[in-house]
Amino acid sequence: MSDPGRSNRLADYLARVGLDTLPAPDAAGLASLQRAQRLTIAFENLDIPLGRGIAINGDSVFAKLVRAGRGGYCFEQNRLLADMLALLGLPTRPLLARVWLLLPPGEVPPRTHTLLLAELGGELWIADAGFGGGFCPPLPLRDGATAGSPDGASHRLRRGGAAGSIPGEWLLERRAAGSTAWLAQYGFDSAEVALADLETANHWTATRRGTRFTTLHVASRVLPTGLAALTDRTFTRFDGPASTSCTIATPAEWHALLTGTIGIALPPEDVAALPLFMG
Repeated sequence: MSDPGRSNRLADYLARVGLDTLPAPDAAGLASLQRAQRLTIAFENLDIPLGRGIAINGDSVFAKLVRAGRGGYCFEQNRLLADMLALLGLPTRPLLARVWLLLPPGEVPPRTHTLLLAELGGELWIADAGFGGGFCPPLPLRDGATAGSPDGASHRLRRGGAAGSIPGEWLLERRAAGSTAWLAQYGFDSAEVALADLETANHWTATRRGTRFTTLHVASRVLPTGLAALTDRTFTRFDGPASTSCTIATPAEWHALLTGTIGIALPPEDVAALPLFMG
């Protein structure tokens, strides 16, 4: 007997991410689903400056990201992707990572990013629908594994030994289109992660004073060949190696970009309540 709850959730999710058929539970299906989610469900932290906190249980994440038309950050995005992959018959488990991107030299970051580990055809793969700085397709967990993305960037996995990384950890690197430099994105290991670990990391990320997610208003969405991003009142659009930026002057203009280009259904009264536009 089929489970109507399962069917309804899958149907609603597939409609939300713009897919009209079920992806196969294989590497191609994983890539298709992750790409669709990144193109349609934005990355954002706006519930934090609104004082609402971030819930990462499956029901709360589905209600927010699918039914309410909102976005979320890594703990929400990858919980949603994991739940939907499980319904498709492709179980995953979470990993925790240290974000090295833009970190000052000598500083060691905490494990405040999550991604997913899947086994496909006897090989381990990583997938990540929640890294806000851009799009990286799923990669086999192999030293030296590489993949390109539609914005012209290249992505590479390295196992230990990379500058700035923790010995024994995997390191994901990115090389922008037209560049020769590989930049560290985040490092991780494959140790088992408990729900309590995720909840602790999520709480730290959402409440730690002075961090990116508690001091900035962040919203971005992957575009077919780039990224559209709002950071406080600065809007930046990346198209391959090219980018343009402008400063947003009014709540109405910011709301139009948020709901249009970024694709987040946040009511105007919530935008007006953001500290960004107070005082």
